[in-house]
Amino acid sequence: MHKLWVSTYKEFLLLIRDLGGLAILFLMPLILLIVITLVQDSTFKTIEETKVPILLVDLDNGTVSKNVHESLSESKSLEIIKKASETEALALVQKGDYQLAIIIPKGLSRDMDKKVTANVDGIMSRFGMEEEADSVSTTLKIEPKEIRLYFDPATQQSFKNSIKNGIDKMISQIEIKTIYNAFQEQLTDDASEIIFDTESFITFTEIVPGADRNYIPNSTQHNVPAWTLFAIFFIILPLSINMIKEKNQGTFIRLRTQPVSYATVLGGKTLIFLIVCLIQFSLMLLIGVYLFPSLGLPQLDVRDKLPLLYITAFFAGLAAIGLGLLIGTIAKSQEQSAPFGATLVVILAALGGVWVPVFVMPAKMQLLSNISPMNWGLNAFYDVFLRNAGISEIIPEISLLLGFFILSSLIAVIYYEQRNAV
Repeated sequence: MHKLWVSTYKEFLLLIRDLGGLAILFLMPLILLIVITLVQDSTFKTIEETKVPILLVDLDNGTVSKNVHESLSESKSLEIIKKASETEALALVQKGDYQLAIIIPKGLSRDMDKKVTANVDGIMSRFGMEEEADSVSTTLKIEPKEIRLYFDPATQQSFKNSIKNGIDKMISQIEIKTIYNAFQEQLTDDASEIIFDTESFITFTEIVPGADRNYIPNSTQHNVPAWTLFAIFFIILPLSINMIKEKNQGTFIRLRTQPVSYATVLGGKTLIFLIVCLIQFSLMLLIGVYLFPSLGLPQLDVRDKLPLLYITAFFAGLAAIGLGLLIGTIAKSQEQSAPFGATLVVILAALGGVWVPVFVMPAKMQLLSNISPMNWGLNAFYDVFLRNAGISEIIPEISLLLGFFILSSLIAVIYYEQRNAV
């Protein structure tokens, strides 16, 4: 234990003598966190907060167009702007000023009423409930009407499909209600005697377990853990560079003459850099809790979560240190470790969902993201922040992080021992 303490103290002295390196370790991640969160905040806002303006040209001015306008106005994601001319609306969409223009044709309500009345009269005449003369109306030829939708060519297909399905559903409901009203008029002179229930019998209800909680991360809940992981894993650069400096300065050769195992040397580095990781994480939390609200960003809620958050950060730090120890052991020069370490961290961050959420990646990339330790750590942080998880729920992720540290450290020790075997 005394040897481990001495090794740790040696690493501490080396670290505090490099004030510039300390500033990079602690200040740069904070600046990066603030800038990225400010940039991405609007992206993480819910769709209800951002309305898409669309054009509506009403050439019908009847009950159908009125119902369509009311239904669209009730949408939380659409802003309806009425235009009088179809040509004007088409020109605005073609210029890209609007994503969609809806054109309701002239006479739509009138012709729908005629069509429904003709069909109802035909049905009633078959049951002998209408005069024969009235059944002549069933022979009327009414041309079908079309609601024209002009889309901006750059509009996503998912938006097109949602709009078309929504309008189709609205028109179907209007047709059904019109049919019921037509039957009601045919069956009785007093409209109050028979009342048809035109409300939808089958409805859909969205149920989210723990409805009082939000399972979609906001900009703060994503960026604080994501960029904390990025900062934690970036310590593999100073860690591996320090190890290479010791090789070049002959420190490792002197250590080999002492009764100190290589595992003890790595243990000292692990302890001091683990403290660095936890300090980084603490500073990130302070930024999320106290600074972000003053910048107009969501405040990070850490109530009743701190123990699990620090447990996750602890094991993420171990995984990062293990990787740094392995690179520092294998690399022969700073020119090898620095670019390789930096590139590797960027790749692991990209795969792990630090920049782009994993669920929007292609299927193959989602599968590949499972190899990134940052993905394991980010999932554990999500479990704590969004799902109110306990220690048992994050055990799979922290076990992977611990296993990664053990494996990489073991490989480093074995490689060193074999390379320096007498």
